[in-house]
Amino acid sequence: MTDEPWGAKPLFMVAVLMLVVTACGDGAGDEIIEQDPVLVAEGADSYEASCAECHGSDLRGTEKGPSHLSILYEPGHHGDGAFQIAVLIGATAHHWDFGPMPPVEGLSEDDVEAIIAFVRQRQREEGFEPYPP
Repeated sequence: MTDEPWGAKPLFMVAVLMLVVTACGDGAGDEIIEQDPVLVAEGADSYEASCAECHGSDLRGTEKGPSHLSILYEPGHHGDGAFQIAVLIGATAHHWDFGPMPPVEGLSEDDVEAIIAFVRQRQREEGFEPYPP
């Protein structure tokens, strides 16, 4: 028995609730605002080091993972919280046949924030690809 009455369950339950609430939205708030250029530059480096192997240096996906330029990743469908949760605890496969995404080790909250800024800025500049591809 732990000293805390709930142990790690509350954190896990909050994470699951955030995933449910933020993972697949209703399409509201789809506009992507201009991102902070310093944050985008930091995010580009972190994305290359931690995400590009599966999602591609160009964000267009690989045989290991989907394109982050897919319309499914617009903010109103997969909001920033969905990216944060996917990095923290992984994500089950629910749109793609790549299998589940494992958590990404070694990234701080600031790293993830910068990666999201990089992805959102690229989405803003490149637009979205249709789904299914």
